[in-house]
Amino acid sequence: MKAAVITERGALPVMQDFKEPEAQDGAILIDVDTAGLGGWDVLGAYRLGVAYPCVIRGEGVGRTAEGKRVYFGERSVLPFGAWAERTLVPAEEVWDVPDHIDDRTAITMGIAGTGALIPLETAKIQPGETVLILGGTGTLGQIALQLARYLGAGKVVAAGRSEAALARLKERGITDATVCLKGDETDVAALKAEAGEGYDVVLDLVCGQPMLNALKATRWGARIVTVGTGAGRQLNLDIADLLFRTLSCIGTGQRPPADRRKIWERLLDITTTENITVDYAEFDFDETPKAWESQVNGPHAKIYARVSGS
Repeated sequence: MKAAVITERGALPVMQDFKEPEAQDGAILIDVDTAGLGGWDVLGAYRLGVAYPCVIRGEGVGRTAEGKRVYFGERSVLPFGAWAERTLVPAEEVWDVPDHIDDRTAITMGIAGTGALIPLETAKIQPGETVLILGGTGTLGQIALQLARYLGAGKVVAAGRSEAALARLKERGITDATVCLKGDETDVAALKAEAGEGYDVVLDLVCGQPMLNALKATRWGARIVTVGTGAGRQLNLDIADLLFRTLSCIGTGQRPPADRRKIWERLLDITTTENITVDYAEFDFDETPKAWESQVNGPHAKIYARVSGS
């Protein structure tokens, strides 16, 4: 079968023939229709313990042997994955997709949607509060901006490094204000300028110095929830900046499949009623190496490819 394969640690994926998955007890064979790519796929592809060659794992939507349309997360049985014509997935990770939900939405509300909803609900946003999404231009950030409003935020602010991507958020009307981070001493003042009396909630998708700067723009009682570390995992924290505030670091995917499925199904309902959208970047399946490069460089969009019929 045709697949996007990583042959060794650090190597870019290549399109090549790959062995077909075979039926196993407790797992389901799926013909892949659409595959999604995220930052976690890039990080996970090179982690210790991965055996090569392997298919890019990814999320996807496809069909079972019985013709049932299903979503599956990035938990394909190794060495298989979504970025191939077929994959093999543990049965508890295979979830029915409602007819009114398109493939892209089903994929986007899996890992990214869960990564936005869980920390925002952990923060317990109160009606009218000011919420900062730090790293708000990516897929997870775009979802979080809209969910924050859904959960009661009075003002939602997006911070990021790309002026063009931030302008796009304003154009779409999913943020009240933006802060373009320069990576220097001006960032604290820029964050404070949109904070009013201070941010009540910060959803931190990047960590590092940007999180420390955002902390200085919060008010007493603020809740800061970190779920990403793209700007660095090491912190030189002045504990005085955390006084009367709460900083939490949580994982969003380390839950039993049944729990994650309920969250995903709830997100599909919210997406339908609230018209939650993200920007997308579609690639031909044969362009997977190009899609991978785009993901590495930060696309400010959800990357996907149509696999079936390619």
